[in-house]
Amino acid sequence: MATIALTVDIQRRTHSPWWISAVWLATLVPTVLIGLTAGPLVDRLPRKTLLVGADLARLVVFAVLPFVHGAGAIVALAGVAGIANSFFRPAVLAGVPNLVPEEELANGTSLLQTADWAATALGPVLAGALIGASGPHVVYWINAATFLFSAVLILRIRRSFLQSEQGITRGYWPDVRDGLSEFARSRPLLTALLALGCAVLATGLVNVSEIFLATKTLHAGALGYGALWSGSGLGLVTGSILVGTVLERRSAVSIYPYAFIPWALGALFAGIAPNVTLATIAMVLSGFGNGLTFPITVLIIQRAAPDRVRGRVFAVIISTHNALLGLAYVVGGALQEAYGARWTYGVASACIFAGGLTAYALTRSERAELAVSQAA
Repeated sequence: MATIALTVDIQRRTHSPWWISAVWLATLVPTVLIGLTAGPLVDRLPRKTLLVGADLARLVVFAVLPFVHGAGAIVALAGVAGIANSFFRPAVLAGVPNLVPEEELANGTSLLQTADWAATALGPVLAGALIGASGPHVVYWINAATFLFSAVLILRIRRSFLQSEQGITRGYWPDVRDGLSEFARSRPLLTALLALGCAVLATGLVNVSEIFLATKTLHAGALGYGALWSGSGLGLVTGSILVGTVLERRSAVSIYPYAFIPWALGALFAGIAPNVTLATIAMVLSGFGNGLTFPITVLIIQRAAPDRVRGRVFAVIISTHNALLGLAYVVGGALQEAYGARWTYGVASACIFAGGLTAYALTRSERAELAVSQAA
């Protein structure tokens, strides 16, 4: 809901794709810088403390936003939320393997993403209706309340349930190097970094141009914009629900390259759709592929990285992907202004296909080993 509110608020104030790119960049730049430089803190500090602190910081941001009037101030507050995000997300993903046994890790990760993306499917439609009736401020208040609720829930989790092995520092730069060196030693981690990185570029292009596809190209207004987001959310939920079932018979590495295909096709079909209804259906397909790909990526990382450096590994991957996302926002603004939303979606589809091809190439040896093992 807050994503829709921020985007619509900035568009109404500025009518510029560059300001939309700016507000998205403001949430990403702190994530990139802090994630790469402060990643060791996710392993060194109690993850429960980081999670609650991040929630309270974002509570303050969205409680203040209704009183802000300038576009620059909105961008600045979005940056503060980005700082909190840079600690929250890697701490969550690094802690999941400690909450569930190994045999339930795929289902646990799938459940986490399903809950997350179920809100993604419902939130944009509610946001579109609320913004149309009362403006974005009511959405900001609701979002502030959700962070308070989240902090209360996390306080109920025992600290040891989120972290089984707290990192011992060898010094700041050695700690940073330890996180980076895991990618040189592990082909699965390198695959997750590069393959999903290509698709993240596409996500940035879609995020910038989606409101223009809905409002200008398809003439569907804010409600149409919310419908496109909800279509993606519905696909995300469906895909994430099926992750556990899909991985019961096949390994994460073997299925990973093929999960990119529906994601790419959905983006392509949305870009050429003649009306918002067909575009929304296409975004369901795209979201379905994303819903499969992202939890599988997380699962690959969780199994490949030991707990003592898992927070750093997630911080590096999230920061790198957010850097690519920020680049995509800049490129997306330029593409949108020069060629329009349909061409921007076409380029996004090509990037996702490139991610699938990268995953296929990098996992070839692992798939061959699995085939030999299964045959034996």
